[in-house]
Amino acid sequence: MKKLLLATTACVMTAGLAQAEDIKLGVQLAFTGPLESMAPDMAAGAETAMKEVSESGKLLNGSTVTPVRGDTTCIDAAAAVSAAERLISEGVRAMVGGQCSGETIATLERVAIPNGVLMISPSATSPALSSIEDSGLFFRASPSDARQGEVLAEIAREQGVESIAITYTNNDYGKGLADSIAAAFQAAGGTVTITAAHDDGKADYSAEVAALAAAGGDALVVAGYVDQGGSGVTRAALDTGSFDKFIFPDGMVGEPLAERFGTEIEGSIGINPAAEGEGRDRFNEMGRAAGFNPEGAYSAESYDAAALILLAMQAAGSSDPAEFKGKVMDVANAPGEQILPGELAKGLELLAAGQDIDYVGASSVELVEPGESAGTFRETTIKDGKLETVGFR
Repeated sequence: MKKLLLATTACVMTAGLAQAEDIKLGVQLAFTGPLESMAPDMAAGAETAMKEVSESGKLLNGSTVTPVRGDTTCIDAAAAVSAAERLISEGVRAMVGGQCSGETIATLERVAIPNGVLMISPSATSPALSSIEDSGLFFRASPSDARQGEVLAEIAREQGVESIAITYTNNDYGKGLADSIAAAFQAAGGTVTITAAHDDGKADYSAEVAALAAAGGDALVVAGYVDQGGSGVTRAALDTGSFDKFIFPDGMVGEPLAERFGTEIEGSIGINPAAEGEGRDRFNEMGRAAGFNPEGAYSAESYDAAALILLAMQAAGSSDPAEFKGKVMDVANAPGEQILPGELAKGLELLAAGQDIDYVGASSVELVEPGESAGTFRETTIKDGKLETVGFR
C-alpha cells in the first residue's frame, strides 16, 4: 500500500500539478529563558536541513524553504502560544518545536490543532504528550521521559547508588520526569527518599536543599534546567556539602554544566537523547562546517525534525499538513533505502520516483506510535571537570 501511494504521488508530481512555492517552516524554540543556551545549536540544526533541501531544488518541483523563528521562552505558555500564532499568521505550514514540554502542550492544543498545523518537537519529552488527541499533527524526534527514567535508574543502580533524592523544576516536564525516575528507580530496587519541586528564577535555594539534605540519599537527581533553577539547586547543594554525587537528566546536560561546576561535580552521571554511528558522524561534520556545535543537546534531533517534515511533504506531493501528516511515519521507518544527513536530495529523488525511504538521520530515527522516537541515550560523566561521553544505551 505504501508503494502504491508513493507511486501515485510520483505521477502527480511528474504531471507538473505540484507548483513550486516558498514553503515557510516555523522554528519554535526557547531563544530566551532557562534553556536559551541550547536553542542556537538546535535552530542551526533545523535550519541546516532546510537549507540543504532548498539548495537541492528537488522539493515539490523546485520549492524553497524559509525558516521563521518564534521564541517560546520554555516556561511561559502564553508567550509560546503568541509566538506560534504569529508564525501561523506568516504562513508556516509546520513547526520544528516546541522545545520544552509545557509550552509545547499549550501550543499544540491552542494553536497547532485548531489551525491544522503539524509540529515535530526535537526535545519535548513529557509522557503527557503521548496521550494528547492531536489529530495526527504532533510527532517528536526524542523519546518520552518514561524511557529516560528507566535508563537513568539502570545507570545509577549499576554504579551502586542505593538511594536518591529528587528535585524537579515545577512544571509538566519536571513533574513527569521526576515521577518516571522515581518509579523506575524503585522498580530496580532502589529507595527514593524525597521528591520535591523547585521554582525557577530564585536567587536562593537553601530552603529547598535543606529539605533534600534532611531526607538524604546517595545522590541528588536534579531534573531541572541548566540555565535556571537546576544550577541554582546544584550550587546550593555543593556550597552546603549536602550532596557530592549528582544525577543529571537531559535538561541539565550540556557544556554550561561543566563550565559552571567543573571538578566540583566530578564523577556525576548525566544522560541526554543522542545516537552514534555513521549518521551522527556525518551530522557532526556538517555542523562543524556550518559553524555551530553539532554535539549540542537536541541539535541532531532538530535537524531530523525538519528533515522529516520536508520528506513527508515530498512523499505526499503537497505542503498541506492535512496531506503530509500521514506520511511522517512512512518516511521515518523501514522499509526503504536508508537516508543519512547530507543525503536529503537523494531522499527527495527516491520519493519523487515512488520509492520507499527509511530516514535514519542524525539520531538513528525510528518512530513508534503515537509518533515518537524509540530512543537512544548518551551516557555522560564529569571527568577532570569536563563532560565526557561514556557510551550509548
